[in-house]
Amino acid sequence: MTAKVYNVLFLCTGNSARSIIAEAILAREGKGLFSAHSAGSSPAGRVHPYASELLRNLDHDVSGLRSKNWDEFALPGAPKLDFVFTVCDNAAREVCPIWPGQPISAHWGLPDPAAVRGTEAVKRQAFAETYRMLNNRISIFTSLPLDSLNRTRLQSSLTAIGE
Repeated sequence: MTAKVYNVLFLCTGNSARSIIAEAILAREGKGLFSAHSAGSSPAGRVHPYASELLRNLDHDVSGLRSKNWDEFALPGAPKLDFVFTVCDNAAREVCPIWPGQPISAHWGLPDPAAVRGTEAVKRQAFAETYRMLNNRISIFTSLPLDSLNRTRLQSSLTAIGE
């Protein structure tokens, strides 16, 4: 018998940094149990170069990462989403498309590393910090006993991860 694979979507406005990083982390850490996706309400159309560089340096597969519109996941034939996480405050405040299947959602807001000003070192440190925070949250998420938590307990746990 095969285990259920949970479809997870990470949302941000531009889908160039935070949501992309989260997708890459979950794709590696949740392999076999989770299928990771990311999208944005107003996608930048490219993955931020610092995000790509950081992920490559940490041995993540970046070959399939691309900035895309969240509408792709509301179309017929899109993966049925089990979880939707917003990782930026703008996306959390926007009216999201109707996701088929009523996925469980939570807000895991983080500062935008792409908005950081300063030296190259300061900017790269912001991306590294974003990675660290997302990695910690995703590690907690992937260790939850999903099969034994009811929807209310699971929602509460996911909300707590983002706080």
